[in-house]
Amino acid sequence: RLIVCLLVLFLTACTDAATETPLDDAARDYVRLALEIGTYEKDYVDAYYGPPEWRTDAEAHPRTIAELKAEAERIHADLGAIDPGAFEPLERARPAWLAAHVTSAQTRLDMIGGARLPFLDEAERLFGLRPDLRPLESYDSVLARIEALVPGEGPLSERVEAFRNRYTVPKDRLNAVMDAAIAECRKRTLAHLALAGNERFTMELVNGEPWSAYNWYKGDNRSLIQINTDLPIAIDRAIGLGCHEGYPGHHVQGMNNERLYRDRGWVEFSIAPLYAPSSPLNEGGADFGVDLAFPRAERLAFETATLYPLAGLDPATAPALQALRDAMRELSGARLTIAAMYLDGELDRERAIELTQRYQLVSRARAEQSLAFTDRYRSYVINYSAGEDLIRAYVERSGDGADAQWAAYGRIMSELMLPADLAK
Repeated sequence: RLIVCLLVLFLTACTDAATETPLDDAARDYVRLALEIGTYEKDYVDAYYGPPEWRTDAEAHPRTIAELKAEAERIHADLGAIDPGAFEPLERARPAWLAAHVTSAQTRLDMIGGARLPFLDEAERLFGLRPDLRPLESYDSVLARIEALVPGEGPLSERVEAFRNRYTVPKDRLNAVMDAAIAECRKRTLAHLALAGNERFTMELVNGEPWSAYNWYKGDNRSLIQINTDLPIAIDRAIGLGCHEGYPGHHVQGMNNERLYRDRGWVEFSIAPLYAPSSPLNEGGADFGVDLAFPRAERLAFETATLYPLAGLDPATAPALQALRDAMRELSGARLTIAAMYLDGELDRERAIELTQRYQLVSRARAEQSLAFTDRYRSYVINYSAGEDLIRAYVERSGDGADAQWAAYGRIMSELMLPADLAK
């Protein structure tokens, strides 16, 4: 019986090896490359749920930066020799998808080695997206409209901050508000997208981070969602965070990636590098998912009926906050312009903080937090507003009805799209 078992194992291994293709080899080598890059930069690997021994080996025996660059070149060459026409339709995009991610990895290796590119070039090579940057003065007309919404004396940023602080969720009520918001985000997502039966998340309140919230996807359809409470959290952030970090945002995106790995055997989806061409789709999709799940009138109705009472806030004041939020969305691109000028050396830190206060209408503390994010993640900031613009245009071209738009959103997560594909 032992001999028979060994023979079965041998034949199974041989069969598995025989079904491995050069594309599968390149995908496996890419994952190992990304894991080793993660030994040089702790933020690089955002999620990994592949074979644990691969990560153990990468951490125990990382190659040098020069060796990793050579490996990336080799993987690129191998991918270039693959004819995608030989694959089934859904798999034909894999070589190009992998090649774009290897290019991003090469760029990050250069940056780890000390190279610095102009902001737009860095963004394009890391994320496959070159955003349009508008001059800051083009946002002055938006500021003028907001002046009318928040009249009074003193700098507009201080008036807006004071206005929004009236809507702060008390810390002892924050868990209840977030639980209700995330539950509704999940309910609305489930009406259009199938979710794994065992999916779940844990939420934690944290401090001392440069971001306002983070989803740590852990694999096996589960996430850890952390909310940073360093600064006051306004009531309208509850749905934004619930959709972005949870449903239909990062938690759902993580589950879709894991499904491509587990069900289809595409090992490249066992890892999620932070710096990759998938990032504009992930962050932009998570931001757009707020409007997808909560059309404007429905969001106001839910916040008024459910979240405001849970927070102990007056529901009658909800329309005023929504009007301000709608106007301030038009300022989102200003953050990219400021980040580009700062990282390209056109602004010193103090001037960047001043301009952030002016054009993002935030307190100095929030402006410093925003700049701390830029210091740490650099051109990653493009993935939010520029990514959302890309996603929104693609989804809205797909049809006017909710079903058509949710279907388009689902395609972005499951059909190996790159930013360039959405722009076509």
